[in-house]
Amino acid sequence: MRNFVRLVLVPLALVLLPGVAFAAEAGSGGSGWGYALGAGLAVGLAGLGCGIGQGLTAGNTTAGIARNPGAAGSMFTNFILGMVLIESISIYGLVVALLLQAKI
Repeated sequence: MRNFVRLVLVPLALVLLPGVAFAAEAGSGGSGWGYALGAGLAVGLAGLGCGIGQGLTAGNTTAGIARNPGAAGSMFTNFILGMVLIESISIYGLVVALLLQAKI
């Protein structure tokens, strides 16, 4: 994981973030590509985090129910609550993306 961050994410951040930081305002005659890039990153990273979180939650809940089937009822309630809270992350990402798209 450490090599992945060093080899992929750091150069990606070094290439993309300065362009977003120096993006022109939409009213100043610029094309607004920085806002579009930010919106895409907001939705993409929110979806990525949401998918990883839901996968871990579902896997661990399934493993817990397999170890102790008697606790399935209380685990299922916590599982559904956790999934709803994780899903709200992607909704926040979508809201941010829509707000950024409105600036274009």
